[in-house]
Amino acid sequence: MSSLTKTKTAIWPGQVWLDTDGKRIQAHGGSIHYEDGVFYWYGENKEKTTPGSGNWHWGVRAYASADLYNWEDRGLIIPPVLDDPESPLHPAQKMDRPHIIFNQQTGKYVCWVKVMIDLHTQASTVLVADSFLGPYEIVQTNLQPNGMNAGDFDLAVDPDTQKAHYFFGKVHTELICADLSDDYTDVTGNFTSHFPHQGPPLSREAPAHFERNGTHYLITSGTTGYFPNESEIASAPTYHGPWTVLGDPHPSDQTRTSFRSQVTSVFKHPHKEDLYIALADRWLPELAAEDIGAAIEDMHQAFAKLAESPESVDAGELLASDTSISDYVWLPIRFEGDHPVIEWHDEWRIEDF
Repeated sequence: MSSLTKTKTAIWPGQVWLDTDGKRIQAHGGSIHYEDGVFYWYGENKEKTTPGSGNWHWGVRAYASADLYNWEDRGLIIPPVLDDPESPLHPAQKMDRPHIIFNQQTGKYVCWVKVMIDLHTQASTVLVADSFLGPYEIVQTNLQPNGMNAGDFDLAVDPDTQKAHYFFGKVHTELICADLSDDYTDVTGNFTSHFPHQGPPLSREAPAHFERNGTHYLITSGTTGYFPNESEIASAPTYHGPWTVLGDPHPSDQTRTSFRSQVTSVFKHPHKEDLYIALADRWLPELAAEDIGAAIEDMHQAFAKLAESPESVDAGELLASDTSISDYVWLPIRFEGDHPVIEWHDEWRIEDF
């Protein structure tokens, strides 16, 4: 990593984040993978997702860093498929939220992605690779685990047993914890259901799992499209619960919008005893705080219309935004006993923890 030009010495949440070439980082709905002393930040490449483009994504891009401040572009680890409009990786397909886990038994890196066919119908595509940076090969498409529509999700591997778990939103109803097969490319049929709701905006999505001192935590958001809303955190003694809702992990945010962001994953720093970082997207950085309430109300009305007449609402139009300019909000998690709290910092440093 000596080739990286170190120019940053801190994290500035909500600011435009550039890579070492001076280009806007494109790793949305992202996560961090740590391997051999290198941090890899990966996520949706939205560089071509501008209004009217017809592009939902342009593959999955990864960046490498030695310090979590300065990121070198390592390119598209999963490129878009341009010659097959039916491929889940075609730019017009609504593919997002890649999560990659390593299977010690098979030696494979396994990537799951969500593909939204419409606002009700969602499925998963699974890919595998011999190296974290790829190339990845599709091994499953149109997977609806246990016959369910699978929306936003997270993957978690038990460090002791190496058993993998798949947390996903059963679209607009509840959240599911499903066990994965030994090779991590399918579900076993064993699952539990949690957090039932009638539908948007209360139904939970964007689950982000982490474990601390034997307690499991899930941060979820409400369902308001790209508009930010109040997060919720819950704790449990096992992956499958039972879950106890602890409330909003952002108690100091009076706007109740999770600091105008949506948490996508939580990363435990491998060299810090108790540093957990909440990674979040600020999907609409240009949306003024005072306009969020009205925007969410419009979204609620659209979801109500969707419930009455599903064919009358187009997912692409409902969620159309210039996500090529979306920003990131990374914040450390502080613990009051066993209660996680996310507070705002204009600037913060890994070395302070």
